[in-house]
Amino acid sequence: MKKVLLFIVSFFTASFISLSTFADGHSIEACLITKTDINPFFVKMKEGALAKSDELGIKLSTFAGKIDGDHETQVKAVETCIASGAKGILIAASDTKAITTPLQQARDAGLLVIALDTPLEPITAADSTFATDNFKAGRLIGEWAAASFGDTSKAIIAMLNLNISQPSVDVLRDQGFLTGFGIDTKDITRWGDEDDPRIVGNEATNGNEEGGRNAMEKLLQKNPNINVVYTLNEPAAAGAYEALKAAGKDKDGILIVSVDGGCPGVEDVRDGVIGATSQQYPLLMASLGIEAIKEWAENGTKPANTPGLDFFDTGVNLITDNPAPGVPSIDTKEGLDRCWG
Repeated sequence: MKKVLLFIVSFFTASFISLSTFADGHSIEACLITKTDINPFFVKMKEGALAKSDELGIKLSTFAGKIDGDHETQVKAVETCIASGAKGILIAASDTKAITTPLQQARDAGLLVIALDTPLEPITAADSTFATDNFKAGRLIGEWAAASFGDTSKAIIAMLNLNISQPSVDVLRDQGFLTGFGIDTKDITRWGDEDDPRIVGNEATNGNEEGGRNAMEKLLQKNPNINVVYTLNEPAAAGAYEALKAAGKDKDGILIVSVDGGCPGVEDVRDGVIGATSQQYPLLMASLGIEAIKEWAENGTKPANTPGLDFFDTGVNLITDNPAPGVPSIDTKEGLDRCWG
């Protein structure tokens, strides 16, 4: 009889401890899957996720592709997260279409899936998306470039994109830039089909400095008179500038525009390497995502979208020290104060 009573007391004591631990968040596991561990944007995203996880007592496992575009590593990471019993996945997807099948398997297993920065295709393949309005980010730098350039009929444009799989973030920024600059995008769901003679060409950079340098070199071979350079992100912009400098064109007043707003990128704006950049807030994306997984694990509650949008908008600001009429912006001093929130 004593053994039975001891078992009952032990059972309820263990159950109480388990429930208390769950309520405090200590038994909740989550995963963060980013494109790379090299790009400063995703380094900051990881930093934000880890900080919020520590604050909330959540066990966070992190994964990243070897390079931007490493889809297979991300698939394996999703499988690992499902097997580990995680309650949710935060993912910045490399292939926004192909990753939807393994992520659906995660959702079927009861995990909350949140896309960070890069919307999935379709966007409903995630339970929620925390991201910059990437089209707006592109449009802002396009409008600024057009207003700053003057006679846009004389523009000779280099387009430095992400990769040939054209993930959503790649397309949105590219098409936003072209729209802001006043160029017909044809099919707005893809880049590279435009027939405007001002566009020299599109090259993939994989979102890194080496890729940006190689892409810029290729486009300069097509037309050495390029005077406007669109870049998907600031590492690619830094590489493009190095190629222009090596070609003796860094003093030619070529406009370089970009997206991200990391501290090194804002410094490049301040120093005149980049004319303007659109600043995102990856730390905010990640911390909000961790909070959402905790809510899901404890209450079964999914996060709400920004009213009127099909995602949660974490904000964007144009950073430049040469503001253009009609284009809202903040200067590099404020940009450095904000990078990366």
